[in-house]
Amino acid sequence: MSYRDQLRPWAIFRRLPNGENACIARVRSRSDADAFASIFRQGGGVYEVVFDLPQTQEVKG
Repeated sequence: MSYRDQLRPWAIFRRLPNGENACIARVRSRSDADAFASIFRQGGGVYEVVFDLPQTQEVKG
């Protein structure tokens, strides 16, 4: 996950008909994610807001 993605932990995913998910947008706050998701839902489709926590990498030394 890039540094830019770490600054935007809330993600909006669209469920695709074949069972896969596509990340549509990443934002900084839950309220922004909910607002974007409600706008996307007006056009149709199934959208979910998730907190996509970045995984940390351990430094071996």
